[in-house]
Amino acid sequence: MGFILDGLETESYDRQYSDRDLLDRIVSYFRPYRGRMVMIAAMITGNSLMGALGPIVIARAVGLLETNTTVVTMALIALGVSLVGASAWVFNYIRQMFSARVTSNVVLQLREDVFNATVRHDMSFYDEHPSGKIVSRVTSDTQDFAEVVNLTLNMLSQLLLVVILIVYLLTVNASLTLLLIAMAPFAAAIALSFRRVARRVTQNARRVTATINAQIQESISGILVAKSFRQEPAIYATFDANNKQGYRVGLTRGLTLSGIFPLMGLASGLGTAIAVFVGGLATRGTLSPAEWYLFMQTVGFFWFPVTSIASFWSQFQDGLSAAERVFALIDREPRVMQLGNEPVGPRPQAQGSRGAGGQGSGGSPLLPFSPAPLRPNETPAAPPTRGHIAFRHVRFSYTDREVVLPDFSLDIRAGETVALVGHTGAGKSSIGKLITRFYEFQGGEILLDGRDIRRLDLGQYRRQIGLVPQEPFLFAGSVADNIRYGRPEASDDEVLAAARSISGGEWLASLPGGLATDVGERGGSLSMGQRQLVALARVVMKDPAIFILDEATASVDPFTESQIQEGLQEIMRDRTSLVIAHRLFTVRHADRIIVLRDGHIIEEGKHEELLAGGGHYAELYNTYFRHQSLEYVEQRVWESDSQ
Repeated sequence: MGFILDGLETESYDRQYSDRDLLDRIVSYFRPYRGRMVMIAAMITGNSLMGALGPIVIARAVGLLETNTTVVTMALIALGVSLVGASAWVFNYIRQMFSARVTSNVVLQLREDVFNATVRHDMSFYDEHPSGKIVSRVTSDTQDFAEVVNLTLNMLSQLLLVVILIVYLLTVNASLTLLLIAMAPFAAAIALSFRRVARRVTQNARRVTATINAQIQESISGILVAKSFRQEPAIYATFDANNKQGYRVGLTRGLTLSGIFPLMGLASGLGTAIAVFVGGLATRGTLSPAEWYLFMQTVGFFWFPVTSIASFWSQFQDGLSAAERVFALIDREPRVMQLGNEPVGPRPQAQGSRGAGGQGSGGSPLLPFSPAPLRPNETPAAPPTRGHIAFRHVRFSYTDREVVLPDFSLDIRAGETVALVGHTGAGKSSIGKLITRFYEFQGGEILLDGRDIRRLDLGQYRRQIGLVPQEPFLFAGSVADNIRYGRPEASDDEVLAAARSISGGEWLASLPGGLATDVGERGGSLSMGQRQLVALARVVMKDPAIFILDEATASVDPFTESQIQEGLQEIMRDRTSLVIAHRLFTVRHADRIIVLRDGHIIEEGKHEELLAGGGHYAELYNTYFRHQSLEYVEQRVWESDSQ
């Protein structure tokens, strides 16, 4: 079966749980609903009683009809059978109603838990695991978990039915009933033999479903690239291969789980044959033909719930495998470890910076709001965030195979603007990701205002960091919704003020609906430059103490870049700013330029100093920046005119 399972490796965070551990955990989700579960149990009992009473009533009626066949007798028998059936329906309806509510509540809570655990994972988790597979666990596996509940409730109903039927059969003939009971363990042994293989095939079925989901999501997300390279047949071929693998795995699962019922049917048939042979010899002269026939009819009713109970554990593995995958995702330990929960206050409001409608030193219109209000777990006693960042012998690597920062130290003063430059792979973006606590470093320490960032409350800490990435992500909704994302309570006037702080708000005129413009999925209705402007306004609304631009203008046109740069000068004033850029403007105006190579600082200083030194920065300047300078442009124009 190896060819069927190719490509269905487990995830690194998967783990094996014992059946008892899984059951204990499942039960914990039902404890808040004890009252409803008692009601469900009562309805199951009533339904089982009615289910067992049906064949008993029929059996008694047949015996009665041997001596009394009047119309009244027939009507009473029909009425009795109808009342038993109606009562069984009522009990079952009430049970289904309560169990549906309990199951829905449990799935709701489980899905909330797994999604909460998912969004709390650090970025390394999303680097390693395809989002489609994660989505499959959050949606499909949690829903399949509900089948565990329904299956368990049905099993309890069948179990009660068996108990009631055994009691009845003991009143008819104890020796034959004991013979039936003695044969029941053989049926259970057959069913339990499927337990391990059932768990394995159901796990494989879920893995292949997750693989298909991941490939579909990737194909749709990258459809633009696929179409530009005319690779639609290739992505279809990949899907077709995964889909056929899903067919093979699904067929194996179906045959395995379905195979238990023919075997159980064979076992019940053999048991009935043994009962007929042995019972017929043992009860000669003690049971009338009618009693013997009725006994065997009841035996038929007895075997159905017995086979259902015996096959329960193999079918139950389907639900347990879903629960195991969900709990594995919940229990995955994050790599970003917090050593404390020290409070972090907002940045201090310096004279001339943002206040209640004041003006900055440059005379630009300022935001008419104060920093984001403190959350319930924050207190005014929290020390204000000045923004002094210090790296002390930091060692960092994404994987064990390559070290990005072997021994990195850097001191960024509060309110200073520092530009990081270097070739691709020098470690620029990694420094920004460590400051934001997206990844965990393996050695050394990073300090904020003299305090280890691992000891700071992560939520409060990140509220003081504003990140503008190279490729901004916008959520479905309007431009205003996206600007308001970090401060949902912000008023429309505050949103407008944040938007106008970028280039005086001139960019809003290019939006067909202004702030009400719908951005589309992932911001697809806007240009890259417009998306970046929205992302910048979103950070302005947050009013952080630390500002990080990760090549934020690398993908925009020169005009949009000029709009962004106008806003950046005001935004970065009185804030600690870290700029990772391939654009000359932000680099030239930085207080200090840090030149990186292979995770080491090889040069630092101002633009003119480093350029005059003729070192690595001068090389980078000629590679990345020189063609952006006004002198270069004027020279090219002069050369063109000369020709």
